[in-house]
Amino acid sequence: MDLPDRYNVGADLIERNLPARAAKIAIHSASGDITYADLFQLTNGAARALLDLGVRREERVLLVGYDSPGWVASFLGAIRIGAIPVPVNPLLQRSEDYDHYIDDSLARLIVVDVNTGEKLQSAAGRAASKPRLLRADQIKPGPEIAGAPTRRDDMAFWLYSSGSTGKPKAVVHLQHDIPYTCVTYAEQVLGITERDTTFSTTGLFHAYGFGNNLTFPYWAGASTVLHAGRHTPATVLDTIEKQRPTLFFSAPTLYNAILNFEGAKSRDLSSVRHCVAAAEALPAEVWRRWKDTFGLTILDGVGSTELLHIYCSNRLDDLKPGSSGKPVPGYELKILDDEGKPAPKGEAGDLYVKGDSALALYWAQHEKSKRSILGEWFFTGDRYRVDGDGFYWHEGRSDDMIKVSGLWVSPIEIESALLEHPAVAESAVVGLSVEGFTRIKAFVIAKNDAVTGDALVAELQEHCKSRLQRFQYPHVIEFVAELPKTVTGKIQRYKLREKETATA
Repeated sequence: MDLPDRYNVGADLIERNLPARAAKIAIHSASGDITYADLFQLTNGAARALLDLGVRREERVLLVGYDSPGWVASFLGAIRIGAIPVPVNPLLQRSEDYDHYIDDSLARLIVVDVNTGEKLQSAAGRAASKPRLLRADQIKPGPEIAGAPTRRDDMAFWLYSSGSTGKPKAVVHLQHDIPYTCVTYAEQVLGITERDTTFSTTGLFHAYGFGNNLTFPYWAGASTVLHAGRHTPATVLDTIEKQRPTLFFSAPTLYNAILNFEGAKSRDLSSVRHCVAAAEALPAEVWRRWKDTFGLTILDGVGSTELLHIYCSNRLDDLKPGSSGKPVPGYELKILDDEGKPAPKGEAGDLYVKGDSALALYWAQHEKSKRSILGEWFFTGDRYRVDGDGFYWHEGRSDDMIKVSGLWVSPIEIESALLEHPAVAESAVVGLSVEGFTRIKAFVIAKNDAVTGDALVAELQEHCKSRLQRFQYPHVIEFVAELPKTVTGKIQRYKLREKETATA
């Protein structure tokens, strides 16, 4: 990309739309619509508030709030003055859940809202650094603040990775990382333009939602729809019918939940031209049902916090349901076997990715950084195979793969097969050690009209055997009411493994 050495992405994302699109709506939200001119003034107001509270260049600012214009202004305003915004999940229930983020980031200030202020006030009081609090919903528009003369390779913001084990790790991103994702995935796969309106069910604190509903639309001069709080099938369908977005982003579990929602087939999704899925593999059956129900194609892809957004994706004119598609222009992928050699085509191995939106490092995690960042390549921790047509197929996380009698088994394949059974609403598959041997266990949420019991267990096992290799079936099936998930809807299989180990 042709970016100048002195570059401030917080300033660029707004100012590139002025004056040509100053009067255009940038954000639709419950608090009202605001234009790009309004957002520019609000961002400057946030920058002034941060400066007045003593925030200086490269100091961290924790953002803990629901999606809102004030959240956006605080994020961009922090970068504008050269500070480092650090978004964190606002849905954590306990005040103590934020202690790690405050201590790890050494944040000088925490931006909160009416929903998060009380629990963050308590957390700030326990912290050694005693950060101050600023209410995002109380920020006022202000006159222009000159953008800090940051460089394209300066630290710009952090995002915390959810991780499969241990405490979340801070992923450090640079000023040029955002534009890279915009000119690769956003422009060349989505084809986003100023005529679009985006709506993402994943929040702005998460890398997926952050690109979907902030960086991509502002780069192109499009509009966004922000929804504060948790999403349900009802709120999603209502928002689409009211706000008429053209680009809809969600996670596979929510696509599935919408399909199972009573009355969904009669809802109007005609404004949407593209649907996108990420965060976990999209089962082919969900893709087909969505296409049959709404006539819309879901572009499934894979990305990560470390790469900032999607680096491998299906396209409208080049896709295979159930796959993650092909590398996004600007990214290279390779699959290596257990000995670090290129895996033969069709065989699973560890996925590595190269692209200029990759993290600079994990903050204060030197050993983890060395293990994950190998020159220009990043070790994703995902197991993949590539077929003869160049499509990449997800085989699970490296630590989720199950080896039975010397053969690797993908939990994704079994879960997808189970989902094709009419009695199954959701499922999660893990490997467990039973008397020294690995056995496959499936946790299944049955549909309301299903009769659970031994007969259904046997039926589901035969169902898997008929669709997969004979060894790829769950030896044990437990019917459950819910599954542990991240805030983006990704199933946390490691929690199921931990639960089984604790009760063994």
